[in-house]
Amino acid sequence: MTNPVPQTDAVFLKHFAQLITFLVVLCVLLIALGAYIYSDNPSPVNPGAAKVTDQRIAPVGAVYAGDTGAAAIAAAAEAAKAAAASEVAYGGTLDGSVIYGNLCHACHETGAGGSPTLADKAAWTSRIAQGEETLVKHAIEGYTGSAGMMPAKGGNPALTDEQVTVTVEWMISQVR
Repeated sequence: MTNPVPQTDAVFLKHFAQLITFLVVLCVLLIALGAYIYSDNPSPVNPGAAKVTDQRIAPVGAVYAGDTGAAAIAAAAEAAKAAAASEVAYGGTLDGSVIYGNLCHACHETGAGGSPTLADKAAWTSRIAQGEETLVKHAIEGYTGSAGMMPAKGGNPALTDEQVTVTVEWMISQVR
């Protein structure tokens, strides 16, 4: 004869099934209530969505003709020049120590990448012998030598050639 489930287990399973059913129904009711309450609230709008849309649908170019076109081209060139000037590194400063302190010191104080440190004046002797013009050219264009490499403009393309020149001059004055 098979062993029937004891009465206490059957009662427990019945109550447990009822509890689970009640919790599922309660969950569904709470979800429905939340959806009803928040159905009147509008969805939040991304504040940058209009800007992104305007950028996406903006014309790529424009056609300028005649005297009006020439004036518009000149105005656009001036605006581009002003925008480029505002993107010059370190506010366009021509103080070599400031540029060195913000950029060059990372390699020229640690010797990273084989760069000569300002403390090692002997390492600069052969470099200075090549002439300041050569050092400036290597700093602007970049240089790879047997001892290491110098990235163009110290790795910051926003530097102007004039900023690189005054920084090289400042560094030379520190090792002489």
